[in-house]
Amino acid sequence: MPPLSDAALDQLFRNARTHRWWEDRKIPEDILRAIADLAKLGPTSANSSPGRFVFVVSPEAKEKLKPHLDEGNVRQTMSAPATVIVAQDMEFYEKLGFLAPHSKDARSWFAGKPDAIERTAFQGSSLQGAYLIVAARSFGLDCGPMGGFDREGVDRTFFPDGKTKSNFLINLGYGLPEKLHPRQPRFGFEEFCRIE
Repeated sequence: MPPLSDAALDQLFRNARTHRWWEDRKIPEDILRAIADLAKLGPTSANSSPGRFVFVVSPEAKEKLKPHLDEGNVRQTMSAPATVIVAQDMEFYEKLGFLAPHSKDARSWFAGKPDAIERTAFQGSSLQGAYLIVAARSFGLDCGPMGGFDREGVDRTFFPDGKTKSNFLINLGYGLPEKLHPRQPRFGFEEFCRIE
């Protein structure tokens, strides 16, 4: 498989930024579906796919989300065309018969093991949220991931059965580049990596 072009790498990484200001422009539903279809292809432990996405787009859904946002995140979230609640299904292992058919009893790796469930659900949903960001950027969207919200409030409102827990939020839309600050510093290779 050949490497991606520099233009593609620019779009996905080098020129991509965290946006907080948005054009007043809707995202078509077929684009949201296409983004999810790409994000689901990324690897998770045992193909467990614990991530669950709620695309909050209607004014009514936005109003349900609003009281659970930290004050500094209200404007950017309410003005974004879509906000994704990236959540984790805490009973993901019940689907492993379908998702991991090559494993004889993958369910037994997790059932009744709360530490393994918590770790795998959090890791997998975090990965799937990251895949969603890359997928959204590949469709020309900008992203604003954030963690400033009341998780218990979001869970009560959007996941009342208690089987799904929120992880983080991602605002999606068409960002206003003139509102961006200069890119903040990043570590050099030796500051966060080593090769052994």
